[in-house]
Amino acid sequence: MAYPTGLRVHEHLPAGHRLPVVVLVHGALDRAASFARTVRRLDGMAVVTYDRRGYGGSGPGGPPTSLAGHVDDLLGVVDHVIDQVVGGRVAGGVAGSKVAGGVASSKATGSGVTAVDGRVVAVGHSLGGDVVLAAALARPDRFASVGAFEPPMPWLGFRNPNRPAGAGRWPPDGADPAAEAERFFRRIVGQAAWDRLPDRARQARRAEGPALVADLAALRGPAPLDVTRLAVPAVFGSGGPASQPHHRQTVDWLATHVPGAERFDVDAAGHGAHLSHPDAFAAFVRAVVARAPAAGAATARTPATAATAGATGVAMPAGGEESGT
Repeated sequence: MAYPTGLRVHEHLPAGHRLPVVVLVHGALDRAASFARTVRRLDGMAVVTYDRRGYGGSGPGGPPTSLAGHVDDLLGVVDHVIDQVVGGRVAGGVAGSKVAGGVASSKATGSGVTAVDGRVVAVGHSLGGDVVLAAALARPDRFASVGAFEPPMPWLGFRNPNRPAGAGRWPPDGADPAAEAERFFRRIVGQAAWDRLPDRARQARRAEGPALVADLAALRGPAPLDVTRLAVPAVFGSGGPASQPHHRQTVDWLATHVPGAERFDVDAAGHGAHLSHPDAFAAFVRAVVARAPAAGAATARTPATAATAGATGVAMPAGGEESGT
């Protein structure tokens, strides 16, 4: 079994580790490289990251047209990792990257990666958190535990206070993807950061516009997932006052409505905690790993059925039209 064709996957596989494999999933207009500082702080842990389709090294071919496409990619990555673990073919003491369907990096032989009963831990930042949660809902047997740091869920109804009431959805229908990517970068990362980018990097970001627009469109309308049915141990992360209120409100809601969920706050950070506070984000990842049951142990809870969800009165609030990012 190989990684999904066209994905650039990065493997950090230290020898002798004794923890589950962790898969990190980035958000909108981002790429796996943004986790580099976090990965360096996860000593002794096997970590796999990848550029989501349409971004970075996975740009050729364009992005999926739905959240389901990104879920399929994540499950393909997870299946490959589990196949390597179960077959004893994961290399120990290797850090490298490969493009599935292309030229692979060199890998040592031998086994050095362990999983929890053949499952992995997955942690997503921002929209990557939506991908992780949707994948865990689809295939709970693949995940020992999951984490999501400020996943946007506009259908919950929490609004960005910086957007005027009645402003409508963003980006608007028919918007130029390249222009929206530039606008998004300037808004989220900052004008000064955009000005510092060389022309080649600016063009690369603008080229990711279709992936960004597809990401945001995937979160519009009715809820694409019901996270209250999650059957995998979960930790939801949030920044402090520097984060937008609607992001923190979403995490408040998740910590309250997802059975057995835990919350992890990084009070000094904003939405981009993995970049600004990598030590704290690494601690968040470790907190997610700590939720993984020991090998051979049963998951602490079972999926909520539609009947039990209704009986407990858990309901998804009506959402708005704007993006939650």
